[in-house]
Amino acid sequence: MSRKPLIGIPADRRTVGKHYFHMVGEKYIRAVTDGADAVPVLIPALGPAADLQAVLDDCDGLLLTGSTSNVEPHHYGGPASVPGTLHDPDRDATTLPLIPRAVAAGMPVLAICRGFQEMNVAYGGTLWQRVHEVQGHLDHRDDETKPLDEQYGPAHEVLLEPGGLLRDIAGSNSLTVNSLHWQGVQKLGAGLKVEARAPDGLVEAFRDASATGFALGVQWHPEWQFEKNAFSRALFGAFGAASRRYAENSR
Repeated sequence: MSRKPLIGIPADRRTVGKHYFHMVGEKYIRAVTDGADAVPVLIPALGPAADLQAVLDDCDGLLLTGSTSNVEPHHYGGPASVPGTLHDPDRDATTLPLIPRAVAAGMPVLAICRGFQEMNVAYGGTLWQRVHEVQGHLDHRDDETKPLDEQYGPAHEVLLEPGGLLRDIAGSNSLTVNSLHWQGVQKLGAGLKVEARAPDGLVEAFRDASATGFALGVQWHPEWQFEKNAFSRALFGAFGAASRRYAENSR
């Protein structure tokens, strides 16, 4: 019997107490194990010291997670962040070079929230750092004073592009999604094709139209209680199936 695919998940580098830790949220790990039926492999945020070729050689898929940190704006020529903004330069230095190499290799890639934003930056795109302050855009932030179920509850509709992968997975023209982000796509990266937009026109999902494999990013959080959402189950199922095909063809 063939083994389950290995899906790499780049970690955040955080200080806990007086020590650094490389961490991945359990909800993403569970979405890989139970949603994609795959084995999660945590990739430490080692920056230039990371052996990216080893990741490409050993993994069958790549999941880029959400985070409370933001991509450093110098990576896309953006203005300095508001004081107090959390950054993770070690994660940036790990994921930004890894993303295009994984896609070029045909490895399935699923990017979520921060991962969606860093994928756009890796393709040469730019970001709004505070979407709620941009005229004509909705407030896409969550209310952190509320319980998690409310923070991650349905927030707004996204319209799925005709002929897109998400419309095919969803079997519908729209979805209702959660919304927990300050940043958003300002300029779409080269080669990325819009898959979904919010009612204010903000890009909420895209794919690499020229990729030979599954290469998709979403701004919302499908990993949150994915088992209760038919679309989220289908999304992680499709990602897992693509990773299995990649494993079978590359071994």
